[in-house]
Amino acid sequence: MADPARARKMADRIKVIVAKRLERGIRDPRLGFVTITDVQMTGDLQHASVFYTVYGTEEERADTAAALKAATGMLRSEVGKNITARLTPSLEFILDAIPENAAHIEGLLREARERDTAVAGLAATAEYAGDADPYVKPREEAEGEDFDEDLAEAEAEDKAEAEAEAEAEDEAGKA
Repeated sequence: MADPARARKMADRIKVIVAKRLERGIRDPRLGFVTITDVQMTGDLQHASVFYTVYGTEEERADTAAALKAATGMLRSEVGKNITARLTPSLEFILDAIPENAAHIEGLLREARERDTAVAGLAATAEYAGDADPYVKPREEAEGEDFDEDLAEAEAEDKAEAEAEAEAEDEAGKA
């Protein structure tokens, strides 16, 4: 396994070589406006994955992919001439999805901002479902009211009703 620093240097060198060769031109009319975004090497320096983007429609991307696949051998020989390695790595061209992912993320962020403004608008005109202050506060006694007496009367009535029911049950049980 090669040193990771060496693999990174070789990947950078391959990126420059392939980009310069594509800039000089390949005699393939299918090749569109290509940008080499990154190159990643395997640990044994035998394989290089070349990531690229294409400006244009889906059809132009497909045509560019076919043109790069057809030119892989020529680009590999160009890399072999310009690097100092015992073996020339094989090249694989992979369409980089970063622009599409970035556009998707931008769309999601835009949608989130729109929803936030809608919620803020609803919150500004919202009213409480119940009281504005939902916490129970002790009632203040008004003059002439005595809550303790009312409570005592209610308890006495409940006790009397319970005793009456108990007596009725006892008489029903005896009969």
